[in-house]
Parts: sequence; C-alpha cells; structure tokens
Amino acid sequence: MAALFVSLEGIDGSGKSTQARLLRDALQARGHQVTLTREPGGSSGAEEIRRLVLEGATDRWSAETEILLFTAARRDHLEKTIRPALARGEIVITDRFADSTRIFQGITRGDLSDMVDQLHALMIGVEPDLTLLFDLDPEVGLARATARAGAELRFEDMGLAFQTKARAGFLDLAARQPRFRLIDADADPVTVAQRVWTAVAPRLT
Repeated sequence: MAALFVSLEGIDGSGKSTQARLLRDALQARGHQVTLTREPGGSSGAEEIRRLVLEGATDRWSAETEILLFTAARRDHLEKTIRPALARGEIVITDRFADSTRIFQGITRGDLSDMVDQLHALMIGVEPDLTLLFDLDPEVGLARATARAGAELRFEDMGLAFQTKARAGFLDLAARQPRFRLIDADADPVTVAQRVWTAVAPRLT
C-alpha cells in the first residue's frame, strides 16, 4: 500500500493520544507498517523543544516566540521522523501537526495566522493526507486534561476561554479543509475508536 500521513487534532483532553495508540494497534493488526509520533516532539531535537514550550508559566513565551519554537521542532520532526517513514511506505500517525500551531498560536491570542502560514510554507511545506479532528466540549476536555499528572500543563493552565476559542478555531478550519474528518470524542474510547476506523478505512488502498 502507499504511504499515508494522518494527523490527530483537537483541544486538550479530547482523547487524541489514546486514539492514536488504538489506531496504530488496529493498523498493525491488519499488517500495516506504522510510525506513531507526536508534536511537539517526535525526534530528539524536537523533544528538547517540547520541554521548553509545554512546561513553565503561561506567560513564559509570547505567541510569536512559540510559533518559531514549534516550527523549529516541526522541521526537525519532519526531517528525522516523518519523511523517512513515508519514504519507507509506512502509515505515519502524528498526535498534532501544523494545525495545532495554526490554532493555539495563530488565533487564540491574537491574529497571527499569516505569520504561521508564511513560516509553514517556508519551512514545512506539507500537509497530512487525512486529519482527524476530535471534537469535545471544552469544559469536559479541560477537566480531563487537568486531571492528568505531570508537568506539561502550560496550555491547560490558560483556562476555559482559551480552550473554547481553540475549539471554535479547529471547527472553522475543518469546515474549510477537505482533508479533515470530524470525530465526536464525547464517548468511551472503544466507541470513539470505531468512529476513527470508519474515517480511516476508506483511505487504506
């Protein structure tokens, strides 16, 4: 089969990471070669940047600085992980990609969409073949996200209004981009995984 690049997007707490693992397992059980990765991260250099942007105070970085950091991480991720896996004919599943930067840095704290798009065109230049948007009430997502243990809560700490604006941004983006498939994430993981499979299966040629 031909290589396939799939991204999972959504607000914090929408269940992307769980569904990414379940999708990998389902694909591997059917004989597909799969690379599961994440952003920020997915390569050694990008993982170092991940700690910079996901930990610490909410005002640690400006949105403009974050755009540069996330783009740098994405470039390393693309060079070291995504492109090599696609060249091998694998299915690449990434937990977040450029759409997260378009939303979390591009629109939630000002109108920086042009800056995001220009940097993306210059330094990244690729889009996923398929993007699954996990849609969930921001209150539910934020409650799930903040219940997780760990230090990577910088964006969750920005609060409900931030997550609400992010959800609206994702839905607007999905309505304008045919590569998106909307997944209702307000259900148990098995049910959501069945919805994911329904969206992915037609692309497995």
